[in-house]
Amino acid sequence: MDRPELCTEEEIIKLVYGFYDKVRADTLLGPVFNSHIDDWDKHLKIMVKFWSSLLLGTGSYSGTPMPKHIALPDLHANMFKHWLALFHETTSALPNRMLAERAEEYAQRIAQSLWYGYQINNNPNRIPSGLANG
Repeated sequence: MDRPELCTEEEIIKLVYGFYDKVRADTLLGPVFNSHIDDWDKHLKIMVKFWSSLLLGTGSYSGTPMPKHIALPDLHANMFKHWLALFHETTSALPNRMLAERAEEYAQRIAQSLWYGYQINNNPNRIPSGLANG
């Protein structure tokens, strides 16, 4: 049985590259990302695989993003909230609304998960806060 695909690989590429163009130019997030990513071409290809695995079920991504994120110094909830705002800005411009909505759902879960993981690993004696009440 044929099932309609949520999106194409090209749409995912547009989402990923558009989003990270915003991140790289952003005054809050740009310095963090730019100081920790040595090869943007490689990183963007990995991010396309990541989002393709989530949105299309390709299984092309295999990695462990949590250790890389928890090792970053001095992150705070507003950075994760801002990441989500930039992501929303990017998805708002997508003509494929089903893709935009699904990507938004995943982004919310990813940001919350990384923020919880960051807090648990960097402040193990404190109860982690959510992003809604940061």
